Amino acid sequence: MSRLKEEIKALKAAFPPTIPVFTGYIFLGIAYGILMSSKGYGMGWTVLMSLLAYAGSAQYLAVTFLTSIFNPLLALLMTLMINARHLFYGISMLEKYKDTGKFKPYLIFGLTDETFSITCSAKPPAGVNRNWFYFFITLLDHCYWVLGSAVGGILGFMVSFNTKGLDFVLTALFVVIFVGQWKTQKEHKPAIIGVLCSVICLIAFGPSNFIIPSMLAILLVLTLSRKQYVAKKELMEGRAQ
Repeated sequence: MSRLKEEIKALKAAFPPTIPVFTGYIFLGIAYGILMSSKGYGMGWTVLMSLLAYAGSAQYLAVTFLTSIFNPLLALLMTLMINARHLFYGISMLEKYKDTGKFKPYLIFGLTDETFSITCSAKPPAGVNRNWFYFFITLLDHCYWVLGSAVGGILGFMVSFNTKGLDFVLTALFVVIFVGQWKTQKEHKPAIIGVLCSVICLIAFGPSNFIIPSMLAILLVLTLSRKQYVAKKELMEGRAQ
């Protein structure tokens, strides 16, 4: 019973930070479900894809592959290109997910953009098990996406919709998460670095090719900044002694 109470406590703590994701994923999932339905795929296929693939933009791309000539190599390369940013997410989460034990495989599987943003900024309250806290954040986000996909599949079967413009929900969701992190974090330097690197790479490489270069630039700048920060901190501590 005490373990059940611990899990419920972690679930209650994990829910509030995921509310913005709930809003975004429901609409995005509905749009995806409607799109799948318009291509002749029922709710069952839509839900199965969201459960097992759970790749957001790559799932939208997969609709094209499902309705065109079978080309597994192209599908692999395109999916890898779209989701290459998750390599950097994973590297930055190595320390945080180090001792998560049995939860680690699912935490890795469910590390989407939005889940990454939340777990980077949200910390488990006092008395809340951190492993269960991160697990429920990941699970809730996954459930929101599956729920939205299921609703979209049902609506797409019943009514015809014009989905033009619904993909802007994802952009709005990123903005909300960014503003929330800005308000909760005292140190804004990483956020500023991220924005500047992204803008510079957008100008240099264009909207279709800037994501991977911007991730590399952000990782490089943050790594160099961290070394300078650690050296400065050690210097200040040495002077204090």
